[in-house]
Amino acid sequence: DTLWDLAIAEVEKRENPDDDDDVKPGEVWEKSILFMGNKNGGKTTIILRCLEREESPKPTLALEYTFGRRARRHNTPKDVAHFWELGGGTSLVELIRIPITVHNIRSFAVVLVLDLSKPNELWTTMESLLQVTRNQVNKILAKLEKTNPEVAAEIKQRVWNNLQRDHPDSALVDPFPIPLVIIGSKYDIFHEFDSEMRKIISKTLRFVSHYYGASLVFTSKSEALLLKARALINHLAFGYDKSKSVSVDPSKPLFIPAGLDSMSQIGPPPASDSDLGKMRANTPLELWKKVFEKTFPPKSFSDLQDTKDPAQDSQYAEYEVDVMRAQKNQ
Repeated sequence: DTLWDLAIAEVEKRENPDDDDDVKPGEVWEKSILFMGNKNGGKTTIILRCLEREESPKPTLALEYTFGRRARRHNTPKDVAHFWELGGGTSLVELIRIPITVHNIRSFAVVLVLDLSKPNELWTTMESLLQVTRNQVNKILAKLEKTNPEVAAEIKQRVWNNLQRDHPDSALVDPFPIPLVIIGSKYDIFHEFDSEMRKIISKTLRFVSHYYGASLVFTSKSEALLLKARALINHLAFGYDKSKSVSVDPSKPLFIPAGLDSMSQIGPPPASDSDLGKMRANTPLELWKKVFEKTFPPKSFSDLQDTKDPAQDSQYAEYEVDVMRAQKNQ
């Protein structure tokens, strides 16, 4: 093939992208995953484990990018997974619109890492990050509906694929528009909590995950738990087989792949009937939020105030720049 032939083939491929699930032999697939969640919640550690890198994690500044490559079979080109990580908890949420674009929306997924050791920040973090992400995805879908309605329809249909056709909860859930994994980190600290507190947090996260059609896994620094989280992420990043195992025992770390839970197994929100009667809520999600925040009142967010000035951070030191800067300040 001449360069022109290759260029024409490349343009045609971009204009008529085939579904990722039917990648032809010898073709490379690319996936993108955005990691977000609590500050110091362990996102970088999880990414490094997924990429099998033996580095010690550094604090994430703003939005960071790295990638991983894997070959599906011997002697085949390597698939690429782009890993984006949003630092700063919820303070830099506007940056979400950089990695999620019209070009990669079909192969995009989100991993939300929630710090189980900080239940008072849990709901606020989850709500604000998912809301901004959903708004961005919906904006892109609205654009696609005008330019490429088939792709938009396919993305919207795909979110229901995790639920079996006649699942009793289809009318009660509102799946997230792109694949979502919720990781509860620092299980080792969470495990020391009072059993009633653990039960409320576990039940609430099960409800939220099921409501959004997400997978849920609890993890810590222990190798066995990290492997489970890694299996879910590798499924999103490299199309590895989904794990079919399920663990819903509240005394053990939860592991529930998308679509394998149900409202009847989760049960009602953990509050007395008289309390539930007093709570005014328009949606099931709102009711669970009120019950959860009754036990764990949300902390007022000071995320923005305590963001350190990266210019003063020694890990970003650059001699020439710093000298000029000092001169200018002087």
